[in-house]
This record gives sequence, structure tokens and C-alpha cells, in this order.
Amino acid sequence: MQESKLLTYIKILLNLIFIILLGFFTFFVLPKILRFFTPFVIGWIVAMIANPLVRFLENKVKILRKHSSAIIIVVVIAAIVAAIYAVISFIVRETTQLMKELPMILEQTEKQMNEFSQKIQEMSGVLPQNLQNIVDNMILSIGNSINKFITELDPSVGTAGAFAQGVAEGFLLIIVTVLSAYFFIVDRDKILGGLKKSLPESVINGFSVIYDNFKTAFGGYFKAQFKIMLVMIAIMFVGFEILNIGFSFLIALGIAFLDFLPVLGTGAILWPWALFDMIMGNYFRAIGLVVIYLICQVVKQILQPKMVGDSIGISPLATLVFMYIGYRFGGVLGIIIGIPIGMVIVNLYRLGMFDRIIRGFRIIIHDINEFRKF
Repeated sequence: MQESKLLTYIKILLNLIFIILLGFFTFFVLPKILRFFTPFVIGWIVAMIANPLVRFLENKVKILRKHSSAIIIVVVIAAIVAAIYAVISFIVRETTQLMKELPMILEQTEKQMNEFSQKIQEMSGVLPQNLQNIVDNMILSIGNSINKFITELDPSVGTAGAFAQGVAEGFLLIIVTVLSAYFFIVDRDKILGGLKKSLPESVINGFSVIYDNFKTAFGGYFKAQFKIMLVMIAIMFVGFEILNIGFSFLIALGIAFLDFLPVLGTGAILWPWALFDMIMGNYFRAIGLVVIYLICQVVKQILQPKMVGDSIGISPLATLVFMYIGYRFGGVLGIIIGIPIGMVIVNLYRLGMFDRIIRGFRIIIHDINEFRKF
């Protein structure tokens, strides 16, 4: 009996060590490996996108896989490059114009913050003196922060040297990415067959479950959110143009990026902006911003159930926790990927992947409680 209990503790300890090592590898080692092999990772993603078309040409059109792979990869990469070039060129034009007008924007911002401070002081005149001082200090702090942020945007900082230095490396990465995508498609069956022969069946089954969950979480979630983000950009861009707001595309892009995060959303910017305009007496633009927000919310509520589902599979509190953990580990990028990683963890828990660990903790806690009795 004693030997059986000792063996149980050893198994529990081994499972716990395995989970710890797996978590350490996933969150600390694997990102560095993926970053080092970035061209191959991108090549694998391109191969996944192109593989269905390659199979179609191979089965229906009777084109050899090696020839169809080259054709599809060229088409996919050309489409991606064209889309990226179009978006970046538009953003660069607006950013360049923004940098030219930056001194004037800074001057206008200072004037608006002074006027806003005076408005707040007039409105807070009925408050006690202590509260008035708190409000004044708060407005002054916000104004100084905004002015400092804009002032530190130095348009004269040149990145041409660094860009030119990285051109050769960029071409090399592109070549490696294209070739790796081609070979991943051509030798896909051989690669998968070799892995199945080399790895134990239990490892393959576990990897398949994890891979399917990652594919569903990352692929489905980001694809749906990206579509919704494009719709939000279009709505806000048109609305800002109607309201005659400068740099409408850049502002719409930035707010849509915040809307990509489940907790923040468009209201984190549009509501304070509308309140600011309302206090400043710009009632038309304030009402317009509220209308844009309402339209975005209605459209999002219509699209999100169809694209993402009624929920992303985890509670709002769990969503906030995973976002915070992602931020602590990876900053803004960690916030973005924290949600789908949380979805994967929750789904794996529901599938029973952590049952052994949980059962082991229950056994240990039970035995400790029994030992404490006298």
C-alpha cells in the first residue's frame, strides 16, 4: 500500500514537471525559435493558404503538384504584396501630411486644452475648493501629457539608413520564404508521413488536438475579427469624412485597432472625444461621433455572432485575465494573442487535457488533510 501511494506521488510529480516544462517551452523557448525561423514560419502559413488551391488544380485540372505549387505561390505572394503596398502607401501619404502639419496641430491642441480647462473651471465653480483643485490639476496633467506626446514626435528622425541597410536582408528573407513555401507544399505529404513514422502515436494524437484548437482559435478568431475591423474602419472613415475630420483614415485605423481588443472597443475613444466636443461647444461633431459609435456597435452586433459566434468561448473576466497576462509577457502583441491562447487553454481544459494534473492535486490535498487529522 505504501509503495502504491509512493508510485502515485511519483506519477503526479512527473506530470507536474512535464506541464511546467511544456509551459516554459511554449511561452519562453518556442517564441524565440519561431522568431529565428520567421521565413519558414511565414512560408508554412503561405503553404497552408495555397494548399487547397494546389489540391484543386492537381485533382481537377490535372496539373502536376510541383508546377501548380509554383503558380499558386506566385499568385498568393503577389496578391499579399499588392495589398500591403496599397495600404502602406496610403498610410505613408497620410503620415507624411500629418508630420508636415504637426507644428500647427500642436499649437491648436494647446489652445483647445486651455479653452477646455477654462470650460471645466467655469462648470466646476459650484464645487468645493479642494475638488476644484483636483479637477484643475487633472486637466493640466492631461494637457501636458498630450503636448509632450506630440512634441516628442520628431518628423526629422531619419530611418533611411536603417532601411537601406536592411534591404539585402529583406530580399534574402523573401527568397527563403518563397522557397520554403514551395517545398512545404510539394513535400507536404512526405513531411507529414515522416513525422508520423518518427513520433509515437500518443504524441501525434496530442499534437493533433492542440494543433486543431490553435488553428480554430487563431485562424477563426483572427479571420473574423479582421473582417469586422475592416468594416469598422470603413464606417468610421466615411463618418469622419462627413464630419470633415482631418487624417480620417489614420484615426479610423487606430480606433479600429483598439476595437480589435474585446475590453476596449471604439467607445474608449469616441465617447471621451464626443464629451470633449460637447464641452467645447462643437455639438454637431459631438452628435456625429455618437452616431458613428452607435452605427459601429449595431453593425458589430450583427456581424459578430455570424463570424465569431455568440461569444469567444471564455468569460469576460477570463478574457481580461488572459489579456493582462499577455500584456505582461508580450506587451501590445501579447494582448492581441492572449485571447486566442486563452481560448485554446479553455478548450483543452474542456477536452480533459488537464484532468491528470487536477486529479493529482486533489489526491495530494486529500492526503495532506488526512495527515493533519489527529
